Amino acid sequence: MKNIVFDCGQVLVHFDPAYMVGLYVSDQKDAKLLEEVLFDRLYWDPLDAGTITDEELMEAAKKRIPEALWEVAEKIYYNWIYNLPEMEGMRELIEHIKGTYGVSTYLLSNISHYFADHAHELPIIGLIDHCVYSSRCGFVKPDTGIYRYLCETYGLKPEETLFIDDRADNIEGARKAGLHSYVFDGDTAKLRAHLDEILKK
Repeated sequence: MKNIVFDCGQVLVHFDPAYMVGLYVSDQKDAKLLEEVLFDRLYWDPLDAGTITDEELMEAAKKRIPEALWEVAEKIYYNWIYNLPEMEGMRELIEHIKGTYGVSTYLLSNISHYFADHAHELPIIGLIDHCVYSSRCGFVKPDTGIYRYLCETYGLKPEETLFIDDRADNIEGARKAGLHSYVFDGDTAKLRAHLDEILKK
């Protein structure tokens, strides 16, 4: 195995809308409303596909919340990417496999243009060699096209590539594209042991 591909949310970092909203809003009723609206898949699916802008999301969201919450809604949305705690032990795992085995690392994420534009500001993303974002490449996991895009863009052989994701449907998409795969359950130590096992071969 020469290439290790990571998903982002719930693999490299914790993606928790309730936590991200709670940093700015203490009223439980307001917090629940903002979480439901700002992180609604109604908006996030087209954001991932790159078919709507962040500004369009905010415009639509404001129609569903009181005007008194507009300012805090913008603070939450335009700062959420900075409120992603790293998954415990993942930074050390990445440093370990790169330093010990010299593998190339990749990020393959369903995510908006806004995240793609600012991802380099996150320290853990800085450890990754190359990144592919759905909003920029025109494919969304689990479409096999996104895995083929990754391999074709960086000259990777699927049989030499391991994809790590927390979602079974995304894993299945990778398998259909010929990649090896690993379903991450939050146990970084178990993942590290698995990587040590396959990379020592």
